Formats: sequence, structure tokens, C-alpha cells
Amino acid sequence: MTGGLRLYAFNTGWFQCRPGYFIEGEEGDYLKGPVPSYLIDHPKGRALFDTGMGVRYRRTMENALPSNKFGLQWFEGQEIAARLRSIDIDPATIDYVINSHLHIDHCGGNASLPNATIIVQSRELAAAQASEEAGLYEAEDYATGQPVKAIDGELDLFGDGSVRIVPTYGHTPGHQSAIVKLPSGREVLLAADCCYTERNLDLMVLQKAVVDREAGLRTMDYLQRRRRAGVHILFGHDGRQWASVEEGKPFG
Repeated sequence: MTGGLRLYAFNTGWFQCRPGYFIEGEEGDYLKGPVPSYLIDHPKGRALFDTGMGVRYRRTMENALPSNKFGLQWFEGQEIAARLRSIDIDPATIDYVINSHLHIDHCGGNASLPNATIIVQSRELAAAQASEEAGLYEAEDYATGQPVKAIDGELDLFGDGSVRIVPTYGHTPGHQSAIVKLPSGREVLLAADCCYTERNLDLMVLQKAVVDREAGLRTMDYLQRRRRAGVHILFGHDGRQWASVEEGKPFG
């Protein structure tokens, strides 16, 4: 049953990089991509898909990153807790956090959601715990004290087919996405970093940051099939697509 389900999109910060970081070989000025988070408000509970960055990436306009510098940042009011409060949702009422993966820009807001159960692929959790590379996986973001539900493969979150977590490996060992079925019957796939931009999928070209290229290409094939079947895909850091997203209002 999907009646009553609502899906909201928020940008929780910015990711600046050269075009070649998104699509290998491309050149040009630095791109500014969003760092999305999505609220799934379901009659059986509330879930967030990704939570943005931790407090250490907060900046003011006076000390913002130069437009030609690689990096992450967010500004006052962009953090996920503030975005939720902007639509009168108490962060303490979030039941689940679905982390696409445990890189710093996807789980940094977990700490502000004290009553949520964290849902992550078991192989992703293992990769994060084994990593010693700062700037990718950092325990202060993902090890924040809430219960963790480590899964293997797909999960029907509410048992009614309305929110399906699906593995989309490649970018990381245990990357996952979510397919949300709206009351209208329309399906929306929250891709996160298995595909940074729509152009990646149009060209069938992986982004630079991929740990398993074969798995990444299988994921791209999967996304292509879903798109051809009419599923609307929201990509991980696509500034061009994000310009058409109406934040803080339910998807139709």
C-alpha cells in the first residue's frame, strides 16, 4: 500500500569538482553538485535516505570554498536536522536512516537522528570499519550509537513494496539505492553515488571514483533498464537535474 506515502528532497550542501571527476576525460570549469537527502514519510514510519555531511564541513559565506577548489561544504540551515524542521518534522521522529554508503557526505547527519535505526549493506559496514583512509570513511560519521541493521541484498522496508532497498555496488563495495513507489504509481529511484549524473547514464560512463568497475557497469545496466521501464532516477550529485527539483515539497 502506497497511499499516504510522501517523498521529499533536500539539498544538504555542495560538492565542487572538475567535470573529469564525474565523467573521465571531460574538461571545463569546476562543477557544483548538490548533496541530496530524501525524506520518505510513510504511514508505517519515517525514513531518510542519506543525511549529508557532518558539522566539520560547515562554513560561512565569508570563508566559503573558492569556486575553483575541490571539496565539500554546507552552510547554516542546510544540515538535515534544519531541513526537516523547515517542514515541521522533528528529527527525533525519524525511524530509519538508509545510508546509500558510508562515505562522509552521505552519513554525516546520522548523529542528529537519535531514534533512527541505520540500514546499511553488511559489506559496506565492513568496508568502512576496515578502511584507514581519512576523508572517505570516518567513524565519527557512521558510528553514532544508534542500532544498525546490516542487510545483504534487497529489503522491502515496510513490507508493502513501496520502499525497496536494492544493491547497486561499484562506487563502494556495498553501495545501495532505494526505489520509492508514489501513490500515483510513479516509481522514483534514489541512485546516490552509483551514478553521479544523468550524463553518466546517457553515455554509459562510470564516474572516476569507483572501487569495482565490473560491478559499477552492471549497476549502470540495471539503471538503464529501470529508466527504460519508466522509473524516474534522481542522481547523486547532478547540479543540472537538481535545478528542476522542488525542495521541501512532496513529489507528485
